[in-house]
Amino acid sequence: MKKFREWMKGNGRPFIMAVVVIMALGIVVHYFVAERGGQIGRVKPDATMTPRPMEETLIGGDSIQAAPTAKPDLDKKDRKSSGQSGSEKEKKTIHLGFAGDICLDDTCAVMRHMKKKGNLSKVISPKLIEKMNSYDSMVINNEFSISNHGKPMKGKAYTFRSSPDNVKYLQQLGVDVAGLANNHIYDFGKRAFLDTISNLNNAGIQTVGAGKNEAEAKAPVYLKLKGKTIAIVAATRAEKYILTPEAGKNSPGVFRTYDSEQYVKAIKQAKQKADYVIAYVHWGTEYSTELEAAQLRQGKEYINAGADAVVGAHTHCLQGVGYYKGAPIIYSLGNFWFNEKTLYTTVLEIDITEDGALKARMLSCLQKGKETSLLVKASQKKKFVSYVNKISTNARLNKNGWIIKK
Repeated sequence: MKKFREWMKGNGRPFIMAVVVIMALGIVVHYFVAERGGQIGRVKPDATMTPRPMEETLIGGDSIQAAPTAKPDLDKKDRKSSGQSGSEKEKKTIHLGFAGDICLDDTCAVMRHMKKKGNLSKVISPKLIEKMNSYDSMVINNEFSISNHGKPMKGKAYTFRSSPDNVKYLQQLGVDVAGLANNHIYDFGKRAFLDTISNLNNAGIQTVGAGKNEAEAKAPVYLKLKGKTIAIVAATRAEKYILTPEAGKNSPGVFRTYDSEQYVKAIKQAKQKADYVIAYVHWGTEYSTELEAAQLRQGKEYINAGADAVVGAHTHCLQGVGYYKGAPIIYSLGNFWFNEKTLYTTVLEIDITEDGALKARMLSCLQKGKETSLLVKASQKKKFVSYVNKISTNARLNKNGWIIKK
């Protein structure tokens, strides 16, 4: 104790005073940190400052991350422009879909069958419907009038008319463009024909190949997709006994190409405004895989005029494929969903890549028992490819359905 008193009289007193001062400073710092928000001489916040959100503050050295915002469901149009999946290159590839003859006449076999089954997905496979809705644009041949008016055209063995309510089935199939250049679009006369165009347009479906006058019938549909413009030009030369009226200067009808001069002119004009032109033509002999001389000749004429692909319909059965100057010719897509016959059919995919290459692929499908399905088994796909290759000219399908030159 004597030594402690001597230490305090010497060096101890300054040491103790230093410790006390340090402790006092510690108390003052703690007060400002804990009680006044950690600021000594706190600065008044600027009116434009935004408080830091919770997810940016640190607790225990870890940041609290806000839960990711759920993406809203996208309808078809949004999905087409969103590019949500695949590589960057894939996102920039334009995917087009084409299908052949469809009939929504309420009295026809396929529609009666669908009504018994309950809905469209019971007669067209859901995988196929999903595929059709995924394309940037889906084109189909509308082989019927859509109206509650009119009378069957005289002299025709078969006439087709659908209730306007049935347009919803085209929407369910993802249809964006309806080809009207065919031999059944005028089956119930002028009023039903004009109703058809109105009913489709009002449902958000563009029409091509027919119109209230010549200018409208010849006008292409221009699709602006991913920085490119694709023109679809449609015409028909499908009737042995020509009954469907040709559009005139002031009269409604279809765009004909029995003589290809006007159609060639329309393709050339479309090429001046578009990066790519697809000729969608109604031609050929029904239920025959043998090509007409006109198909072989005119297909080349359309490509010479500027078409980057020729896509045919009308024959109710698939026809073969060909190539000319690097452009694919699909002579007929056949039925898509049309009658009770058992027939191969397809949805044609046309892809346009970022570097400008155009390639075409046929999905293996089957119409059977008044239903259309996507064939998914390897053995089924192989048989489909083999069938198409047997009826083709100077092109063929590879094992995945892509059209390649022989």
